Amino acid sequence: MAPFNIAYELLVTRLENFQLETNKAFNFTASPSQPQYFLYKFPQDVDSVIIKVVSDAVYPCSVVSVQDIVCPVYDLDHNVEFNGVYQSMTKQAAITVQRKDFPGEQFFVVFVIKPEDYACGGSVPSSIHGNVNRTWNLQRTKNLQVTIVPSIKKSVYVQAMFFSFLSFLSFYLGSVVVAFVHYIRVRRKASAGRLSPEDGSGIMTSSHPITASTPEGSSYGAIDESSSSGGRQLSSPERGPPAGSDTDSSVEEESDFDTMPEIESDKNVIRTKVFLYLSDLSRKDRRIVSKKYKIYFWNIITIAVFYALPVIQLVITYQTVVNVTGNQDICYYNFLCAHPLGVLSAFNNILSNVGHMLLGFLFLLIVLRRDILHRRAMEMKDVYTLDYGIPKHFGLFYAMGIALMMEGVLSACYHVCPNYSNFQFDTSFMYMIAGLCMLKLYQTRHPDINASAYSAYASFAVVICLAVLGVVFGKNDVWFWVIFSMIHVLASLALSTQIYYMGRFKMDGPDSDLGIFRRAAMVLYTDCIQQCSRPMYMDRMVLLIVGNLVNWSFAIFGLVYRPRDFASYILGIFICNLLLYLAFYIIMKLRSSEKLLPIPLFCIVATAVVWAAALYFFFQTLSSWEETPAESREKNRPCILLGFFDDHDVWHFLSAAALFFSFLVLLTLDDDLDAVRRDKIPVF
Repeated sequence: MAPFNIAYELLVTRLENFQLETNKAFNFTASPSQPQYFLYKFPQDVDSVIIKVVSDAVYPCSVVSVQDIVCPVYDLDHNVEFNGVYQSMTKQAAITVQRKDFPGEQFFVVFVIKPEDYACGGSVPSSIHGNVNRTWNLQRTKNLQVTIVPSIKKSVYVQAMFFSFLSFLSFYLGSVVVAFVHYIRVRRKASAGRLSPEDGSGIMTSSHPITASTPEGSSYGAIDESSSSGGRQLSSPERGPPAGSDTDSSVEEESDFDTMPEIESDKNVIRTKVFLYLSDLSRKDRRIVSKKYKIYFWNIITIAVFYALPVIQLVITYQTVVNVTGNQDICYYNFLCAHPLGVLSAFNNILSNVGHMLLGFLFLLIVLRRDILHRRAMEMKDVYTLDYGIPKHFGLFYAMGIALMMEGVLSACYHVCPNYSNFQFDTSFMYMIAGLCMLKLYQTRHPDINASAYSAYASFAVVICLAVLGVVFGKNDVWFWVIFSMIHVLASLALSTQIYYMGRFKMDGPDSDLGIFRRAAMVLYTDCIQQCSRPMYMDRMVLLIVGNLVNWSFAIFGLVYRPRDFASYILGIFICNLLLYLAFYIIMKLRSSEKLLPIPLFCIVATAVVWAAALYFFFQTLSSWEETPAESREKNRPCILLGFFDDHDVWHFLSAAALFFSFLVLLTLDDDLDAVRRDKIPVF
């Protein structure tokens, strides 16, 4: 109560522009002491509208709120969040409003200027630091322009869904056409009696055996396929047990081969040859190796189920919180192109992931077809299947197909409510896809010594664990980056050692814990210091040197710059290593006078073109959870495809197609070797 009377004047004026009109921009000014709110009524033929607000100035920070027609109107800084839907804003905001959410078919649009800019990414005002001057916010006025435009109609939703499904179903049609043409080609050659090895239809009887002679230049350490020292009988990679009998057996395990001292001796002799051929690394029983790789498929299904269920539960909780509280600062959508459906705030970002699931399933069907044809050839004792070409093991391909489908599922889950906390959902299976592709590429010429499913998935689990730790500690903690960089460099060196020595670099000696380091130091001293000799395996050495330089560069970059988006940083490491290995593989393939057939060549070109287009749209940043929600909305853009999909949705479409073509490259890359004996196929 004032100690004395104060005279004042009250001026009441009629507000001429209280009701906003559709498709008509309205300019006004607001301040912390003078918030503004306006009325909007839905026209008869409009079910949904988008409220677009723009300003030339970043600050002062403001809040845009949509509230039902109730009294009082919550138009103050401390209560504007109590009712309706709201967003913080710097230069741009957009809120989609549906008629069904307002029974009276009208609502208030409220504009509040905050007394400080910290919520929008600005600095903390001096008043919070103890400055008693409270007049700093009297000049905090902001010029705003609001436009309310109709949103898309239901027919656009239907068109977008038809477009999404038909676009990828066309891949199914193309696959059927290719399979039919191949079938007709094989039938014509069969009727003409001109079966060729490329068709996988050449049947030879046992009167035409294939000898396992060793090519010239690689006689060192060579072992005859039919016998070895001491008269031991080694099972052929494809012969031995009857073909087609892939039933599980409790006694036939890979350990039966790996634990025998005699076989260990053979491994040391064979794998340390200067010139290795595929027959040297495909000596194990085909059934046992196939079972080993099928574990990849069954394990990834288990991982997918246990990983996806809590993710789905979490994002449903996120979406529920957004719908109940009305706080649209929780999720980082592109609000200028966020089309709601049911409880989902941005259905278009979820629908665009359907390509990953459809193309992943199509890839599984293509692999299944090849698997069935391979089994039939095995049952018919097809010699080209038994002794020619790359040994066919499809477990990793099945795992890749499941991983592509799960990438679509988890990307859709992430886009239910995209934010900093759940971004690893969108990248976890990307790590697995890149890792599985590298494993498959390595398995092609090293079928006997590839990593087991258990060790591979354990490694992926470690990577995902590091990604989670990076989300928590990777912002400003230098100690985390030091530890991660050390782990990265040491892991690169250890993996390089195993690859260079084909898995025969063991920790030996009485002090097995220090044996590997002592042996590495000895090799380094002997080969690089005492006498600078040429590496025994030059091609492998070149690949590993380049690979280590790339990985060390990533480690130094992370340590110096400490990027906030740690998940994308790890993904970049995986992708660069995969591209490096794929380029090395193709170069070595061409160096070995092997050729690229039309289908893999088309897939390589398609992969490069589609990836280039996809990356263009990927780098069109539409939001960023590395900034405040208000700053992120400055990057929002309108839809570019059918009035329904934005740039990031196009990235989803193109990246799904690019991954599909990438998988086909790995599936068909060595089809030209189907008529080449395995003791003539070099290992690199």
